Amino acid sequence: MHLVNLGMPFPRDEYGQFFGYQTDNDPRPRATSIGPYTSREMCLMLLKRVRELGIKIGEGENVIQLLTTGEDDRKRAVGAIVMKQDGSLAAYGAENIVFATGGPGGLYKTSAYPEVHTGAISLALMAGAKAQNLPESQYGLASIKFRWNVSGTYMQAIPRFISTGAGGLSEESEFMGDYFSSASEMCSLIFLEGYEWPFDARRVINGSSLIGILVYIETVIKGRRVFLDYRHNPEGFSFASLNKEAHEYLLKSNALLDTPIERLRQMNPEAIKLFQNHGIDITEEPLEIAVCAQHNNGGLAGNIWWESTNIKHLFPVGEVNGSHGIYRPGGSALNSGQVAGFRVAEYIANRYGDRTVAKTDVKNSIKNAINYIGDWIEKCAGAKRTWQEERGEFRERMTLAGANIRSSAAISRAVSEAWAQWRHFEASGCAFSSPVEKVEALRNRHLCFAHAVYLESILFEIQSGVGSRGSSIVLDKKGIPIHEKLGGEWSLLPENIEFRDCVLETVVTPEEKVQHEWVPRRPIPREKTWFETGWARFRDGEIYD
Repeated sequence: MHLVNLGMPFPRDEYGQFFGYQTDNDPRPRATSIGPYTSREMCLMLLKRVRELGIKIGEGENVIQLLTTGEDDRKRAVGAIVMKQDGSLAAYGAENIVFATGGPGGLYKTSAYPEVHTGAISLALMAGAKAQNLPESQYGLASIKFRWNVSGTYMQAIPRFISTGAGGLSEESEFMGDYFSSASEMCSLIFLEGYEWPFDARRVINGSSLIGILVYIETVIKGRRVFLDYRHNPEGFSFASLNKEAHEYLLKSNALLDTPIERLRQMNPEAIKLFQNHGIDITEEPLEIAVCAQHNNGGLAGNIWWESTNIKHLFPVGEVNGSHGIYRPGGSALNSGQVAGFRVAEYIANRYGDRTVAKTDVKNSIKNAINYIGDWIEKCAGAKRTWQEERGEFRERMTLAGANIRSSAAISRAVSEAWAQWRHFEASGCAFSSPVEKVEALRNRHLCFAHAVYLESILFEIQSGVGSRGSSIVLDKKGIPIHEKLGGEWSLLPENIEFRDCVLETVVTPEEKVQHEWVPRRPIPREKTWFETGWARFRDGEIYD
């Protein structure tokens, strides 16, 4: 209702009820929407309110380091170092930090996150904040020229998948048909990929997520490019050969039309306009896609008030808070972020409203951080590799080894290479040529660190024997063959369901040692509070203890 009161026009019926739809990984229709720009409009409404309240916004400033004081259970956040667009440094002292930096979109070569969104969980990891379930991310087919998930009607229109050489539209191949015994099987799975997006370990064998594996093989393993062609049907396509579910859906949608673009226009005309608004006309040209990182279900560990479990006064909210589970219902991070905003504000007002941090501690922390950053920037003057080359290296590594297709051997190599890159990066820096690029160089520093920590956590999970779950699979020749037309190396380890009762906690020590621990997951509270006693606890402020 807060968003509605701010002006979000969420749909409702004549009785005033807000109705919803069933989104990915959700068994019930709990989601609502105002179209493809829902999250953008939410941000605009909230930003408008912030400005109405006169809250200062540090535009054009990039946080490059969090500041903390104390050790162990006395450790707390006290501020941040930022770099301005002209390349100068500034510092903020703070009693509390609300850390709403989103997911780690900048870690991957193929990413559905907006290009400007790199994420900054790495700043908290470098500060020693505890994380949980870092290996659990969500991946799915998405366009890469303009980053957008190609779920729903984009797949239900049953486009043609084509593969080309790395240089462009040459060596064209309709590769998907090589893996299926019939066009009927292939087209039905393409349709189901719209229903069952994103990539899901449970739907790899004889399921729609096989589509994602075949795209991964073409793009990552073979180094080719994959496109969706809405102008032509897949080879061998016919409505009569579709499975019952696909045929009935298209029939009820009045979409038994000749080509994919006609079917898409009938079911969702806005889907075509969306790409046209970004310079891509899918009525005239194919749409380039890949399997992309889409959401990090893990993140920083927080308590019921969203405060970091080991750094006081630090509040990770939204996607960066690792509370979204193995199978995250679509939109839950947006919802969680809204709830967190209220919960954090309430807690700070009732427990952290007074200034308690010593100014001398803040000044010492600022001085140490700026000296360290200054020394590192000086190293960059002699660096041989550019910031673009450094970023390209760790992004390539994450997409190859740390995305939806994983194996013990590949991850082990990746971890070794990641820390080697980080050590070289810390010792030598990276080349940049302008104040704007200086910001990117410093962003590289924390992103490179994060990718090593993420890979470490994935390796630990694999070595623990968790197996394939969520939006990633673990390959092992001793596992279950995925498909008869794929080699023996394409066999997956099944999930070990015992780990459903555990949460993987990860923390980096001051000595840069990465520590992992499986801890029991918190049960959902079943308390039935007696009104009189509950009211007394609320009046006395005991709920914040």
